[in-house]
Amino acid sequence: MAAFRYCLNSSTIRPAPILQKIAVAAEAGYEGIELWHDDIDKHLAGGGKLADIQQALQETGLAVPTTIYVKGWFETAGREHEQALAECRRRFEQAAAVGARHVIAGPPLGKADVEQGAKNYRELLEIGLAYGVRPAMEFLGFVEQYNTIESALEVMRKSGHPEATIVLDPFHVFRGGGSMEAISQLRAGQVAISHFNDTPAVPPREIQHDKDRVLPGDGHLDLARYLSLLSGTGYRGFLSLELFSESLWSCPPREVARIGLEKMRAVAEG
Repeated sequence: MAAFRYCLNSSTIRPAPILQKIAVAAEAGYEGIELWHDDIDKHLAGGGKLADIQQALQETGLAVPTTIYVKGWFETAGREHEQALAECRRRFEQAAAVGARHVIAGPPLGKADVEQGAKNYRELLEIGLAYGVRPAMEFLGFVEQYNTIESALEVMRKSGHPEATIVLDPFHVFRGGGSMEAISQLRAGQVAISHFNDTPAVPPREIQHDKDRVLPGDGHLDLARYLSLLSGTGYRGFLSLELFSESLWSCPPREVARIGLEKMRAVAEG
């Protein structure tokens, strides 16, 4: 199995403030941390500064492979589209300030035209690149249309942009009902990041949501196959632990981060 790097998606320890999240990730031994714009905004609203976050990242040496997320760019038009892009620009500026290479670009919740979405994705990439960041196309297993690797890859291909990338996630692959084998259609440079998690056999796939995710190795997914396919693309980047578990949120963040890293290593290196 190829060697991957380990990252903590800060949603996994959501209740903690952003500076604590950075400290916890570093203390636990992660190399990177994914930051949410909501957390950055909360820090700023409380009187903090972006410089505080920059300093914390510099002191810990953590990389920020992505920030999360931008929305509304895919399915909108006219004035609504311009408003969505204004917010995207604001978040791109934040992402650049914290050193992120990618910003996760969320899909629409319902049906949306793939041609329009691909055109808008190309536009979004050009805007992001002006800030030095690359929007990465995300699929979400519980949305209506863009819920599989295949659906995201269609948008990427139709955009015709060389910097088009995807966000992979075992939970969303399972939840969306697409094929894990579709990973083999990707090249390493097309993968912005791989989130990492597992999912239980129950409740049924069709009603699972973010809260149902479990730690790697605690569910029923064939994560060994997932990692084999990911490795086969040539990807050697981050596996990022992403969970939304209220039971984990009630535990000490340091303990959650420590156990999560142990679980990831046991699966990826076992």
